[in-house]
Amino acid sequence: MSYVGPDFDPPGPRRSRRGPMTVAVAALVPGALVGWLVWQAVGDSGGGGSTSATSTTSAGAPGASSAAPGSASAAARTPSASGTDDGKPPSSTFSGPATPAASDLPAAAGPLKGKVVVIDPGHNPGNFQHAADINRKVNIGTNWKECDTTGTSTNAGYTEARFTLDVARRLRTLLQQEGATVKFTQDGDRSWGPCVDERARIGNDAHADAVVSIHADGSADGNRGFHVILPASVHSGGADTRAIVAPSRDLGERIAGNFVRDTGSAPSNYIGGGTGLDVRSDLGGLNLSTVPKVFIECGNMRDSKDAALLTSGAWRQKAARGISEGIVSFLRG
Repeated sequence: MSYVGPDFDPPGPRRSRRGPMTVAVAALVPGALVGWLVWQAVGDSGGGGSTSATSTTSAGAPGASSAAPGSASAAARTPSASGTDDGKPPSSTFSGPATPAASDLPAAAGPLKGKVVVIDPGHNPGNFQHAADINRKVNIGTNWKECDTTGTSTNAGYTEARFTLDVARRLRTLLQQEGATVKFTQDGDRSWGPCVDERARIGNDAHADAVVSIHADGSADGNRGFHVILPASVHSGGADTRAIVAPSRDLGERIAGNFVRDTGSAPSNYIGGGTGLDVRSDLGGLNLSTVPKVFIECGNMRDSKDAALLTSGAWRQKAARGISEGIVSFLRG
């Protein structure tokens, strides 16, 4: 996802944060440094090093470089056989879960027995075929925004929606091995959506102990790295995040630290001031949540170096493991 479209208004001039963010920096520095040194050692050091969050405005997905929902370019952007190491070319749609009824399997005995985790794979591979549906406005608590967007893609056509489903399925397997009950907001088993308000409601209705929304950004080339989006304290209209701000920050910090260690990727060089964390008040998926929840932008699909990682099945497994270990750490305290 990027920063133009339904759940993502373009950010204004960014200011360095103080106070709570300082704690986040301190928490992430040791792990991030290790990841950054690994990154530098392999010559993978952040493209042009740009600190600008500016991206092209042809996008209509939460991805500044993605096409507007329902546009001709969006409809044309079906996944191509771009490079992956999965041993088979990508398909353009998902007919159903990769593992039949995987979310219905009984949880294994493990440290997370009795815990419920909701995984929210961002966007849906079929969104581009349902422009009217995903452009419909929904109430996000503080105002109204479009139901969803198409998401972004790599320049070669590997879509964010395919990426998020793949990582989510890998993550589900890891969490179930730890004993957690895992629920999805969508598993490629519906033709479009769900809308951002429904995505939040699924986590709330499940009384989830943690919710993670998986995304990939669509920013400018040279902008590299991951960042975790945390809910701001919002109390307006139908949104009230005050009770989840602190636990969501704890969840986000743990995911960020483990993501660095497991993937070797550095925190974003264009969002979050090097902390790998960003606080947002404009996302319906966070504003409407009543349970601890974060988003993770795993990398920038529009940067060639990040794209090489995001299209690698081996790297996606590392990403899933980093997210899983962060969730496990949070739930075990």
